[in-house]
Amino acid sequence: MTMRAVLQHLYLVGAASVLTMIFGSILGVAAYLYKSLRGGVLWLVDVLQTIPVLALLGVIMIFFGATSTTVIIGIVLYSLLPMVRNTYIGLEGVDPAIKEAAQGMGMTKWQRLLKIELPLAFPIIFTGIRIAVVTSIGIAVFGAVVGGGGLGSTINRAILIQDMGTLMQATFALMGMAMFFDFGMSYIEKRLQSR
Repeated sequence: MTMRAVLQHLYLVGAASVLTMIFGSILGVAAYLYKSLRGGVLWLVDVLQTIPVLALLGVIMIFFGATSTTVIIGIVLYSLLPMVRNTYIGLEGVDPAIKEAAQGMGMTKWQRLLKIELPLAFPIIFTGIRIAVVTSIGIAVFGAVVGGGGLGSTINRAILIQDMGTLMQATFALMGMAMFFDFGMSYIEKRLQSR
């Protein structure tokens, strides 16, 4: 196992997590603001979660080839569910009295969303971000099948040549990564909730 594989894995997870946060929050806000879109958006992210990872990567590979781009898109699609749902639930859970007070002060719908509702919903949204990041660490392993690199390639190669030492190193590296992000982001999450 090399440091290059670890950094490559972190790159895949980092790039996918940023895109998941952007698209997930947009879809979550859309589901919250527009009732006509709500059912379709929530249904779509639910359905994406039911598709097996390898099948999803295989379909994406038809369009983007065997590259890291395929892996990143696959991770994003698979990680949207917690991000979209938590954004929607967080915004929906803001106290109606606070929304009414903001409306009474003359705030527009977008002002209420940006200045009141999103900041109040952020602790729940952050939980969705944490789940998406930790999930993507495991999903990125499947990227080896479509030439995405990272620790998945190391694990795949170790299995093929029956190199148990390298296999265990890569597995522990993945576990360490997942635990580091999970515990670190859980700590931030608790601080946000306490405020």
